[in-house]
Amino acid sequence: MEEPRIGVYVCDCGINIASKVDVQEVVRFANRLPNVTVARENKYTCSETGQNLIKDDIKEFDLNRVVVASCTPRMHETTFQEAVADAGLNPYYFAMTNIREHCSWVVPDPAEATAKAKRLVSSMVSRVAYQESLEPRVEPVTRSALVVGGGIAGMQAALTVADAGYPVYLVERESTIGGHMAQLDKTFPTLDCSL
Repeated sequence: MEEPRIGVYVCDCGINIASKVDVQEVVRFANRLPNVTVARENKYTCSETGQNLIKDDIKEFDLNRVVVASCTPRMHETTFQEAVADAGLNPYYFAMTNIREHCSWVVPDPAEATAKAKRLVSSMVSRVAYQESLEPRVEPVTRSALVVGGGIAGMQAALTVADAGYPVYLVERESTIGGHMAQLDKTFPTLDCSL
């Protein structure tokens, strides 16, 4: 395994992060971590300018790992993975930590928010150093469904999947379907038969 050369990018997220977290202090801290080649602050790392900074640094500093400390990965993880891939790096050599929702938005004290952001960045730098190159693959899928449990929820799930045009296998451990509903005589509010 080659020696990790990690780039760390800490986002201000406008004022979403920078209003509570001392981003410059987090960057100074990241620059002292093992295997970190470069650490930078950026106002909006997800912007085209921010992505280009990461791409340029990968080439200039021969980075082989990237960490972004910003908002939720649910929002921008694929954005950064694509930027890393555009620069010729495997997208799975990228890691992201959420210092917006996990620090600036929930920790009232700026010193504590900054300290937590440092811990999150440190843990992500340690993690990304051990990540391995992955390649996506396509696997065949059997286009049918197995529903376990023949109660009301299981029967409804089976009907919904069947209505979508897929074969369904409904499995029930008891000798009859219907679950607890089958034990009732009448149902509220219409007093209809339960089955």
